Amino acid sequence: MPEAYIVAAVRTAGGKRGGRLSGWHPVDLAAKVLDELVDRSGIDPAQIEDVIMGCVSQVGEQSTNVARNAVLASKLPESVPGTSVDRQCGSSQQALHFAAQAVMSGTMDVVIAAGVESMSRVPMGSPSILPKKNGMGYYMSPNIRQRYAEVPDFSQFMGAEMVAKKYGLAKDVLDEYAYRSHQRAIAATRDGNFSDEILPVEVRAADGSAGADMHAVDEGIRFDATIEGIQGVKLLQEGGVITAANASQICDGATGVMVVSEKALKTHGLKPLARIHHLSLLGHDPVIMLEAPIPATLRALQKAGMKIDDIDLFEVNEAFAPIPLAWLQATGADPDRLNVNGGAIALGHPLGASGTKLMTTLVHALKKRNKRYGLQTMCEGGGMANVTIVERL
Repeated sequence: MPEAYIVAAVRTAGGKRGGRLSGWHPVDLAAKVLDELVDRSGIDPAQIEDVIMGCVSQVGEQSTNVARNAVLASKLPESVPGTSVDRQCGSSQQALHFAAQAVMSGTMDVVIAAGVESMSRVPMGSPSILPKKNGMGYYMSPNIRQRYAEVPDFSQFMGAEMVAKKYGLAKDVLDEYAYRSHQRAIAATRDGNFSDEILPVEVRAADGSAGADMHAVDEGIRFDATIEGIQGVKLLQEGGVITAANASQICDGATGVMVVSEKALKTHGLKPLARIHHLSLLGHDPVIMLEAPIPATLRALQKAGMKIDDIDLFEVNEAFAPIPLAWLQATGADPDRLNVNGGAIALGHPLGASGTKLMTTLVHALKKRNKRYGLQTMCEGGGMANVTIVERL
């Protein structure tokens, strides 16, 4: 089977809700990433055969095929098509899978997988909340409600509480993990570990006009974080363990990777960052919902003929602190290899952009640390998880 290679990977620094990226239209922000991938690879943009872009809230400014709109807003020619993907939080990781599968099938040679989410301008939940308010109904059909009648209105917040309870994760453990996420993100920023992966963009005003200030540092990192401050944040529900401090931050951002074939490497003189070693995904219990990365990882390793200790670095999305902690407990992975530069609790979780965001961080971390294999997985709404294993080259 033909191989698929990542030759460029880039992301914007995360922006807080209403923060330094909120003046950007998401289409224009995504276009900046597409342009940067072309610049970093040096490829003729007319050679790009598709842009596959993850986005969760595909409504308003992110509607009507945000991927194609981003192409039209970029310097890519009109001949480059685009399509938008929604696998909830794994949307751009799935975009990467689709891009790699296109290359591995031999039907395409150069594909961009990307993601974008402006959670400031298109609030989380808009595709389901707005239609319901306007009398267009609710996404959960009568058949789903009948099948899961004992839990009629399950949510990711409820799933996080269920995971914490199932794996015996007390609030102080979650808060300590959240503090560690900030400390690792602070160290990574100060050590310049993100410098090769972040595309600085100008800060724009609400009307879209650009200023002189550049956004190049993840805005969600609390450089003054203390464990006492994290422990003091109010619980999201009485009797629970989840707070805004031990959950991922609402975030604006755009990310992307360029995936090419071996033929394209030779034809265009491209230098690979990594090789796609394994791709898989798994559906799981949609009620507890966020536990899926555990069985998905175990099955992926089995299918790849690998053991957990064969993997040098892990990126497990920190949607909520119980998820990576439960994942560590169940897989027996080395915690020192997990989210070594911090995760979404500190850096933010721009929903549909997080898949290629994590992959961008992973391939650059493998290079910087001179490590070989990396594994990425993330929990997804509806009880799913993608797993991607890459080999640094």
